[in-house]
Amino acid sequence: MPPAPLVYVVDDDQAIRESLVLLLESSGRSARAFPDSGSFLAGFEQGAPGCVIADVRMPGMSGLDLQRHLKGAGIDLPVIIITGHADVAMAVQALKDGASDFIEKPFDEDVLARSVDAALDQNQRVLNERRALDDLRALAAELTPREREVMALVVQGLANKAVAAELNISVRTVEIHRGRVMEKMNAGSLSELVRMALRLDQ
Repeated sequence: MPPAPLVYVVDDDQAIRESLVLLLESSGRSARAFPDSGSFLAGFEQGAPGCVIADVRMPGMSGLDLQRHLKGAGIDLPVIIITGHADVAMAVQALKDGASDFIEKPFDEDVLARSVDAALDQNQRVLNERRALDDLRALAAELTPREREVMALVVQGLANKAVAAELNISVRTVEIHRGRVMEKMNAGSLSELVRMALRLDQ
């Protein structure tokens, strides 16, 4: 079974950390708290499902800086920014920079719960897409160089006869390679193979 998602709470205020962890765990979520961005970056489980709740103002790396760092490093953990009233403009900028949400203090439990659920759903979709692409790349890696050539031309819309002329091989050879490509890629139709090729080219 895949690991349960973790909600990471990053806040320099111990009382807020503890209250958030208590709130999250009382609603059945797993939570882990860190007093600053540095300790979080040293201790989070990379690649595991989850999301981050980070205070906008902290000593050292702020919540906004943490969000930008994760994004720049290609770490797909959605970040929910928590903010005081004076920080709303900063939080709006965080949304423009890709934050999952921002929540004003004091917290409304239902608002926080909905925000966390949305962030975890977003993270799960990203992880599912990444796993599917990894599986697709593994299938493509099993193709021979000639099969890759045939696949590339077929998904461009060339008929078997045109592929044969392009590669200077017989139509029958093209048919054999095309059949093997369909089998190895687990493609049920040409349209499915085209969609696979488009995903591989992303």
